[in-house]
Amino acid sequence: MALHSNTNVSLAYQTSLAVILFVFTLATTLSNAFVIATIYQSKKLHTPANFLIASLAVTDLLVSILVMPICVLYTVSHTWTLGQVICDIWLSSDITCCTASILHLCVIALDRYWAITDAVEYSKKRTPARAAGMIATAWVIAICISLPPLFWRQVKAEELTECNVNTDHIFYTIYSTFGAFYIPTLLLIVLYGRIYVEARKIILKQSPKKVGKRLTSARLVTNSPGSVASTSPLQCGRHDTHSGDTGSLASENQVKVTVSDALLEKKRISAARERKATKTLGIILGAYIICWLPFFIYTLVVATCETCFYPELFDFFTWLGYLNSLINPIIYTMSNDDFKKAFHKLLRFRCCRS
Repeated sequence: MALHSNTNVSLAYQTSLAVILFVFTLATTLSNAFVIATIYQSKKLHTPANFLIASLAVTDLLVSILVMPICVLYTVSHTWTLGQVICDIWLSSDITCCTASILHLCVIALDRYWAITDAVEYSKKRTPARAAGMIATAWVIAICISLPPLFWRQVKAEELTECNVNTDHIFYTIYSTFGAFYIPTLLLIVLYGRIYVEARKIILKQSPKKVGKRLTSARLVTNSPGSVASTSPLQCGRHDTHSGDTGSLASENQVKVTVSDALLEKKRISAARERKATKTLGIILGAYIICWLPFFIYTLVVATCETCFYPELFDFFTWLGYLNSLINPIIYTMSNDDFKKAFHKLLRFRCCRS
């Protein structure tokens, strides 16, 4: 009776886990597919910077299609039943796609850094061809990190029940973890630090230093409420001037002040955009570190301490890393007004067609 009860509990746990992980995988697939479709449909989003975001979405989409479904099966059953060839392909896809996703964050941060520190010159170099070159570099590095295990993996005569990267090769573990995570993370932190400093300079430069000057300019507009007090001294000083001249002077003052206010508003909008872009990059960096840091620390620990390996803990850290592929498209969609507008337009288009 107790054995039957334990079996039911185990089955219920496996079923619940399978459903949760399947929904997670489906959400990752759909969110990244929508980002790709949104950029494809909206011509306004056809910029080199957004091509990098689309490429990141493609990479995360590959993670959700090639890696996560098989990982659901393996996580739930804890037994590999798909054979040696599928195991090799799955491990290579896992390492390649996850590393490429991480490196894409570096590429996007690097593009942002150049755009903010050398805006004029980089705007000339910021072309789709350059974006394609940066994307290709990320994939080449990712493939170079994933290939070595295939050279020393031996085909076993007995049936394969586990599918894991061999941690016996400590040098490969160090090479792969540093190449896929620690070095890119260090680069991201340095780039984000520089971007933050430069963005702060731009914000301070574009924000009006004296609030009084801004308010005085606003009151000088003759048609604006409360402008009588500020404009009356100007008119008092010109009692001898004809009414026509006074009218033209007031008109001239109004035009000048309106232009000044427009420039001020433009600067405020620009500063707000810089603030928002910097904040978004910070959220992306924070989410990335929270998702992947535990996995890569644990991978190094397991390589040096065999008794420290716990399958459940390893699975948790693995899926926490995969969570980053779901978070990326959500952050970009929610933080970018152009994305949100294009996304809503795409949804309305789909609904209307259906």
